[in-house]
Amino acid sequence: MIKELEVKNFKSWKDTGALRLAPLTGLFGTNSSGKTSILQLLLMLKQTVESADRRRVLYTGDDLSIVDLGTFADLIHGDKTENPLSLSLSWDLLTALRVKDPEKRDATLFDIPSLRFELGVSGSTGTPSVAKFSYSFGDKTFGMEREVRDSKKNGYELVAKSYEAKRQRGRPWPLPAPVKFYGFPDEVRGYFQNVGFLADVVLEFEGLFGRTVYLGPLREYPKRIYTWAGEEPPDVGRKGELAIAALLAAGRRGAYISPGPRMRRKTLEERLAFWLAQMGIINSFSIRQIAENRKEYEVKVRKTRQSPDVVITDVGFGLSQVLPVLVMCYYVPEGSILLLEQPELHLHPSAQAWLADVFIDVVKNRNVQVILESHSEHFLRRLQRRIAEESISVEKTALYFCRMENSSSVAEKLDVDMFGDIRNWPKDFFGDEMGELTAKTEAAIQRQMGSAV
Repeated sequence: MIKELEVKNFKSWKDTGALRLAPLTGLFGTNSSGKTSILQLLLMLKQTVESADRRRVLYTGDDLSIVDLGTFADLIHGDKTENPLSLSLSWDLLTALRVKDPEKRDATLFDIPSLRFELGVSGSTGTPSVAKFSYSFGDKTFGMEREVRDSKKNGYELVAKSYEAKRQRGRPWPLPAPVKFYGFPDEVRGYFQNVGFLADVVLEFEGLFGRTVYLGPLREYPKRIYTWAGEEPPDVGRKGELAIAALLAAGRRGAYISPGPRMRRKTLEERLAFWLAQMGIINSFSIRQIAENRKEYEVKVRKTRQSPDVVITDVGFGLSQVLPVLVMCYYVPEGSILLLEQPELHLHPSAQAWLADVFIDVVKNRNVQVILESHSEHFLRRLQRRIAEESISVEKTALYFCRMENSSSVAEKLDVDMFGDIRNWPKDFFGDEMGELTAKTEAAIQRQMGSAV
C-alpha cells in the first residue's frame, strides 16, 4: 500500500506537499484542479516500469500507452524545464523483505517492512536524465547520484548511507546511468562486493506498480455478444473492455470472495449481483454461452424478480459503466492498488452512494487500496456516514479537495472527525447550495408579487 506521495514541478503542481495516502483515498475538486494529474503521475511511473526500453528515463506515453502526457517539457510545471521534477514515494511491502548477510552465513542483514523512494529528474536539455534516486528504510539509504568533475557530467556514483559498500579491487570507474529512473545498472554488482541485495529492493518497486491497476472514466459500451477463448486477463482493461472475460475466467478458476468474517464465501458473480441489487440497478444477471463449444457469450440481466431476462444492451447505460468497477474490485489479487477516475459516472445518486460501501468492503476484506478522483457529493456523504457508524475508521481514509491557487494546484486535506463531520469544509465544495436556494426563493417571491398586481 502506498502511504505517502509528494511531487514537485509536475503539470499543474508546483509542490503537492506530503500527501498521506490511506487504504481509501479520495481526490475531489473542480475541473482542471489537478486531481487527475496525481493519478497520471502514478500511471506514468507504471508504464515506465513496464516498458521494455531500459534506457528511457520516463515513458511519458503515446497513443498505445495507459496515459499520454506528451513530451517531458509538457509535464513540467510552467514549462520551466530548468526546474527538476522531484518525487518521493513511501509504501508498505506485502511481506517484509529479508536480506541475508553476504558476509555472514545464515545471518540476516536487513528485515525491511516498508520502503521510501526518492527521485530527481532534470531536463534542461529537453531530454530527461536522472540526477539522483534513492531507496531508504530505517537509517539506511542506497541510491545513485550524478558524478560531477570539473563541472562536467562523467557518470554516476553509488550512494550508501549507514552502510559500507565495499568496492572490488581495481580502478574506481564511474557507474553508467541508472536503468530507467529507478534501477541500479549491472555494473553496481560488478564493482561492489556486498550490495547484491539492491536488485531485490528494485524488484519490490517494480512489484508495487505491477500490482497497480487503472480504470478510466469512460467505459466501453455494452455488447450483445462477447467473445472469450479461455484467456485470463490481468485486470478489466483501462476502459473495462475485459470485464466479462475476467468474470468468465474467475468462474472457470472457481474464485470465491469473502464478504467478511464468519460469512459464507461467494462467487464473483454472486458478489456482483448483490451490489447491483443494492444499487437498484438490476435484480440479477448471468453470463450464458451461445451454444456448446462456442466462444460467444451473452450477458443476460433481469431488472426485477418478475421481469424477463434481457441482453445487457437492453437495460440502462449505467449497468455497463459500473460493472467494470465492481469486477475490478473483486477480480484483482489481494494487495492490489486501484486507480479510478470518476467511478460514479452515469450512475444515479443512490448508486453513487453505494459505491462507497463497495470500496469500504474491498479495503477491509480484500486488503486492496483504492485511490480515486470523484465529483460525487453522494459518494462523499455516504462515506461520512460510514465513518460515523464505525464501518471504517478515519485513519483508513484520506480525503483531499484540490483547487487552483496562483496558477498552481493545491491539495487541502479534509479534516474529518470520528463523527464523519468535515471541520474545514471548503467554500463552494459542491457548488453554492445555499446561494441557489436563496436565489430560488427570491425569484419565487418576485413572481408571486407580480401575479398579485
